[in-house]
Amino acid sequence: MTLRVTVDRESCIACGVAPTLCSEVFVLEGKNRVVDEYSVELSDTISVGEVPDELRECVENAAMSCPVEAIKVEEV
Repeated sequence: MTLRVTVDRESCIACGVAPTLCSEVFVLEGKNRVVDEYSVELSDTISVGEVPDELRECVENAAMSCPVEAIKVEEV
């Protein structure tokens, strides 16, 4: 199963919690974004990635820890 991860880069406050908790998927470059390996869309306003299920716990933990709820995770 694949997970679609969406980062609302406009809402992101660049606190660094997602890359700290899940550096396999997230990187902070001005604002948080999905790393190149999993990225399918990147702009100033949004970052979308498709991530393997084995990273589920990491991704969901980062999403739940985001203080502004800028990260959404859904199954595709």
